[in-house]
Amino acid sequence: MSLAVVHSRAQVGVEAPTVIVEAHLANGLPSFTLVGLPETAVKESKDRVRSAILNCAFEFPQRRITLNLAPADLPKDGARFDLAIALGILAASGQVPVAALENVECLGELALSGAVRPVQGVLPAALAARAAGRTLIVPRSNAEEASLASGLSVLAIDHLLELTAHFNGLTPLTPYEAQGLLRQCAPYPDLNEVQGQLAAKRALLVAAAGSHNLLFSGPPGTGKTLLASRLPGLLPPLAEQEALEVAAIQSVASHTPMSAWPQRPFRHPHHTASGPALVGGGSRPQPGEITLAHHGVLFLDELPEFDRRVLEVLREPLESGQIVIARAKDKVHFPARFQLVAAMNPCPCGYLGDPSGRCRCSTEQLQRYRGKLSGPLLDRIDLHVTVARETTVLHASPSKGADTAAAAAQVAEARNIQMNRQGTANAFLDLTGLRQHCLLAQEDQSWLETACERLGLSLRAAHRILKVARTLADLEACGSISRAHLAEALQYRGVTPT
Repeated sequence: MSLAVVHSRAQVGVEAPTVIVEAHLANGLPSFTLVGLPETAVKESKDRVRSAILNCAFEFPQRRITLNLAPADLPKDGARFDLAIALGILAASGQVPVAALENVECLGELALSGAVRPVQGVLPAALAARAAGRTLIVPRSNAEEASLASGLSVLAIDHLLELTAHFNGLTPLTPYEAQGLLRQCAPYPDLNEVQGQLAAKRALLVAAAGSHNLLFSGPPGTGKTLLASRLPGLLPPLAEQEALEVAAIQSVASHTPMSAWPQRPFRHPHHTASGPALVGGGSRPQPGEITLAHHGVLFLDELPEFDRRVLEVLREPLESGQIVIARAKDKVHFPARFQLVAAMNPCPCGYLGDPSGRCRCSTEQLQRYRGKLSGPLLDRIDLHVTVARETTVLHASPSKGADTAAAAAQVAEARNIQMNRQGTANAFLDLTGLRQHCLLAQEDQSWLETACERLGLSLRAAHRILKVARTLADLEACGSISRAHLAEALQYRGVTPT
């Protein structure tokens, strides 16, 4: 038969749309035509495939070869289609049975020798292949990653000859069995290692319990970074669907093994990071730090040192939980449901309000420093906490108080209450959820409205105070929000109620 069809998958953001590789052989002068919006790496596959077929002792057809990558309006890039193209040519020339290719999908880059090399973005393709009910053929280096899609039949190969022997019935391949190597997790740092800072630890517990955004402000060396690094250990384990989303993003972003999966990601970009590095971008859109922190923590240290225009791009993702990278030809959607934790000094030198009087920053310097953070951005941060300087004790033993395990247990109980009640963390409640689950007594509502009016707080800030108060009530397993919960939530806005 001179026509063969092979199924494969492209990579668009964290999605894997289907690509049908059609190979047709016709009479005429030998030629090799590749159509279907192939980019440079795909066009170069003609030479890789030709050498791989010949070096595997197969016959490369000396005919007019036309390869179509459908749909024709979807740009194709990378070397992930090499294996599908080679199988299409072999099947169209009668060296592999066409019928064997009907219920399989394949991904892989071919070496000139016929060896199969790993590619990026295998997990999204595995999830899509599972939904389509087909077997997925991948390089052996990608097999463990593909096996995360439970219920999917995966065939792992190292060489093109293994696959052709399987299809020709000479040496059938057995489905790959997951080894569980990706599920080894390093322990989280313990909260008890942070000396003192009971108020900051309390705020960290509240942030974890309700998935609230958090800002630490204080002099250098007070433990702001240490506190932020303990937050992932307080968060509940990822649900299966969340873990697959995190793994899919890691799969698209790099070739590196997912050694920390299924732990929640903790991203810590430097303050010189650009806007595209933070939110994603490029001519071929790639995920940025906010997407790599999906279902995890994004920690921005030295917050005012970031470029203001870079920080402003966080405003929409903080509300919507996604980022849309728009280009002239198309738009790519990346998930970005992250928890923001930021740290900053109170002034450029860091010692404003220090009893020693070391701060020499002028009013103009202080205004310029604080002016880097816009009101709308700060309005989206639920908890504003001042981290005071503790007494310096070298080689001190761990401070007394809740360790990570005990705090995580409290957080898990509060999250269970929230999931059973509303199906989401308190920070993600919409207006309907606020009206339904954050009801106040009439006198408490009047008190909160008066406090917000006197303090000049926006309606968004008032809503976030309600969400934090709901979390505080959940930590105490209270069915309703009390005045004490509202007062503590109001204090986390950096003000004191009167």
